[in-house]
Amino acid sequence: MTVAVFGSINTDVNAYLDRLPKPGETLHGSGYKIGLGGKGANQAVAVRKLGSDVKFVCRIGPDIFGDTAINEIASYGVTTDLVLRDPNGSTGLALINVGADGENAISLIGGSNMTLDETDVARSKTALENAKILLLQMEVPFAASLAAARVAKAGGATVILDPAPAPKKPYPREVYDAVDVLTPNELETGSLVGWQPQNKEEGLKAAAELNAMGVKIAIVKLGAKGVCVRGLSWEGFIPPFKVTPIDTVAAGDSFNGGLAYALEQDMPLQQAVRFAAACGALSTTKKGAAAAAPLFSEVEKLLRA
Repeated sequence: MTVAVFGSINTDVNAYLDRLPKPGETLHGSGYKIGLGGKGANQAVAVRKLGSDVKFVCRIGPDIFGDTAINEIASYGVTTDLVLRDPNGSTGLALINVGADGENAISLIGGSNMTLDETDVARSKTALENAKILLLQMEVPFAASLAAARVAKAGGATVILDPAPAPKKPYPREVYDAVDVLTPNELETGSLVGWQPQNKEEGLKAAAELNAMGVKIAIVKLGAKGVCVRGLSWEGFIPPFKVTPIDTVAAGDSFNGGLAYALEQDMPLQQAVRFAAACGALSTTKKGAAAAAPLFSEVEKLLRA
């Protein structure tokens, strides 16, 4: 069994500054880094670095950014047989400003990510049907993601949706029927339920509201305040891990990659979410996106601390 990822791949240009610039302001940075990004690629690498086999369905363009992206994702051991090189497209690009406190502001150009459609579902049908876990995000057309979810679920997969970037309005019931686990942060939760949770109690309340909308397992991520969970097998709170963050770009994707790995390994929900939270926390102690995802040995060490 494998983890399948259907989603975006970008080349990221990270600029490091003392603080994020205000509108109209130009600031000198301390350095920059060019590397692999896109929520789909980040999650695929995060799962692979933990030890799972990964099938990644995506599109890139016939450009130097595509060369960079496909070479880097292959260097992590992610198979590239389902990466489609679109001759008429352009590789996704993210321009990321990172402040000294680890906070970030991102400008995203979707490129070929925005052309994924049901032909991509058809060409990856075998991988989707054989997957134990399917990871989805919101950086590719949602109709294609839902089609992929239906194929994977028909094959018995658990479907995890990271609703990022934040949806503009609540999802219709068909979305909740197609996915099993929803993992919004505070902002994304606010878009889905109409208000933004600020603490543990509010996070659990928001998770309950998502359950009422049809979410089987709602995992509300509160960043440095912890994680709230409501599912059929467990309801509760995972306290935050104590780390010193320098870059939060990879936190959400490392969390979801960790969750996919843990559920593939048949960890109980509480244990799986704690494992995922450790992955997200560790990623904030490194710079970059895919490169910041932790190894299994690093996660194991933090869990034992």
